[in-house]
Amino acid sequence: MKTAGRMNRRQSTLIFLVCAAGVLAVVMIMGIALEDAALETDFSRTNLAPCPEYLFGTDWMGRDMFVRTLAGLSLSIRIGILTAAVSAVMALLLGTAAAMLGSRADAVISWVIDLVMGIPHILLVMLISIACGRGFAGVVAGVSLSHWPSLARVIRGEVLQLKQAPYILAAEKLGASRIANVRRHMIPHLLPQFLTGTILLFPHAILHEASVTFLGFGLSSEQPAIGVILSESMQYLTTGRWWLALFPGLCLVAVVILFALLGERARMLLDPSSVHE
Repeated sequence: MKTAGRMNRRQSTLIFLVCAAGVLAVVMIMGIALEDAALETDFSRTNLAPCPEYLFGTDWMGRDMFVRTLAGLSLSIRIGILTAAVSAVMALLLGTAAAMLGSRADAVISWVIDLVMGIPHILLVMLISIACGRGFAGVVAGVSLSHWPSLARVIRGEVLQLKQAPYILAAEKLGASRIANVRRHMIPHLLPQFLTGTILLFPHAILHEASVTFLGFGLSSEQPAIGVILSESMQYLTTGRWWLALFPGLCLVAVVILFALLGERARMLLDPSSVHE
């Protein structure tokens, strides 16, 4: 009975992962399909409050806020996936290099990690985005280059422990190179931490992209991004048009929470010790 209970918990975790990933995929695909519709204006329906026809209302240009919100969430999810993947690969390479290339490389990479982590993320993303010309490329560069240190530190610690494992030492005695040991023995062991860390980078990447865009240092105002929507809605809140910011903000929070839950559930599913809980 206990075994069945454990299997049920793991199965429910897997079902949640599939459902959450499916919801995010649907939002992303719908947003891509509605990108043109999100830019359509109709001055005959300006400033409409939420109603059955327009679930999130319309703005001062008659644009459907539900459509704009879906398009903005889709863009944020795509940026989050891209930047999290780049950051995770950087973390894997630098964390492994710090642990495997000797004390000098470890000291240099650890210093860079401490330097990047010592600068507030928002400020660092803003500076990199400005240096790269803002826009899509600037935001991707800023978020990607600022979110890798924490995962790199975790991977570095794991690799340092693995270096002392008996099977790694035996492989070295048999003449296996460092690269071969990393590829054959360490990468498979690091895969659960790497995947979990990558998923947990998504909510940070999405929030920082939206924050930088909201402050005017990210995506251009022509794009239906959540940061742009929230920034534009601020000047209309005092006139009672609360729906312009409320629904996009709630949807952004929901997506961030869903990504965070995905990361936690993925960690539970990939952790071998969870089988015995």
